[in-house]
Amino acid sequence: MNVNISIIQSMINAIDKPAIFITPDYVVHAVNQLYRDTYEEHIITGKSTCFSVSHNNAVPCNQAGEDCPLAECKSTQRPSSVVHNHKTRTGDSHCQITMKPVEDEDGMVLGYLEVLEQITFASPRAGNAKLIGSAPSFRNMLHQISRAAPADIAVLLQGETGTGKELVAHAIHESSSRKDKPFVVIECTGLTESLFESELFGHEKGAFTGASSSKKGLIDVASGGTVFFDEIGDVPMSMQVKLLRLLESGTYRPVGSLKLKHSDFRLVCATHKNLKQLVEKGEFRQDLYYRIAGFPIALPSLRQRREDIPALCGQFLAQAGHMKKTFNKDALSVLSRYAFPGNIRELRNVTEQAALLSVDEHITPADLPSHLTVPESEQESGPLRLKTLEEAEEAYLSEIISAFDGTPEALADVLGISTRTLYRKLRRYGLTLSRR
Repeated sequence: MNVNISIIQSMINAIDKPAIFITPDYVVHAVNQLYRDTYEEHIITGKSTCFSVSHNNAVPCNQAGEDCPLAECKSTQRPSSVVHNHKTRTGDSHCQITMKPVEDEDGMVLGYLEVLEQITFASPRAGNAKLIGSAPSFRNMLHQISRAAPADIAVLLQGETGTGKELVAHAIHESSSRKDKPFVVIECTGLTESLFESELFGHEKGAFTGASSSKKGLIDVASGGTVFFDEIGDVPMSMQVKLLRLLESGTYRPVGSLKLKHSDFRLVCATHKNLKQLVEKGEFRQDLYYRIAGFPIALPSLRQRREDIPALCGQFLAQAGHMKKTFNKDALSVLSRYAFPGNIRELRNVTEQAALLSVDEHITPADLPSHLTVPESEQESGPLRLKTLEEAEEAYLSEIISAFDGTPEALADVLGISTRTLYRKLRRYGLTLSRR
């Protein structure tokens, strides 16, 4: 290997995050102390592999159920970034991995620089973390959160009711430079126009009947922090104009005041509705949509992350004070087959109800609500449910990768797209193509 390791090592040591230099065969040739301190396994340069250190695996990540950033770098010759579940000194942890090719003066790839950043707002196991899970679709969401959070870009969270949009919004805030400032939630559902203005912008004494004193608006309270508009799709058209003016000009007037005030906040919005369809119907302003959807993030339904149910159940049991209780294997099997239209919120209710009904420490199927034992085919029967193009694409890709026996390059060729586009689509839907 024609690499000056001393120069590479100096470069690694200067990085303020855990970092390693690896060759195309996955062998670690340079490592900084921060990386060594992250893992239990002793790292022997020139011998240890990245996957043995971080995963305790005998094979690369893409042969063990996760995307491999090195494999993608080798394929595209471009930097890549993924979220992995690593075996660290503190236990299983989600880590944001950034991989970049290292080239010599002639443009030849010498190896790859891997930089690690632990994700503190989520965990693959029950505990104190706000977001719990390890499914591919969940890790894909974490990747998007990690990319968006440090910036000040407006984020739009899209997902079914009960998928944890407020928790994700709070995670974005806590991972931003505004984390020491307020996080203010504005519930958009049911707000009248007058109440909307008063709640957002505040009012002066005597501005309307009952305004016996001046009141600060939530925009003022959130100064320097983050404002979370929950169910932004429920804001009527008449109020959308006022919200757009605030976002475009950065100024507003309290009700009953002639004085303009300046606003400084990070915008995060959430909705369970398809805003693009509402725009097409004329029910949501297109200019407002593009103002709030700077960085859309899709939250997976619980049906898309069934493998996270045991960890979520453990989390909810602990939060409800039932630390000694656990779901037995049969009960977890019932939960994994249920459709959960109410998503995580419904699972929390089911968990707490089952814990109260169980007579000992083991929660069995008999302790679960009776409707959970109905076959899923019967739960989802009824009128035809139309799918969006994105849902259809996700379902098709999920089906095709489970049956395709070939390389990512071959599959991309069959689909008529580039390998890079294929990887991007797989990441978008939290899917993994394992080499056989």
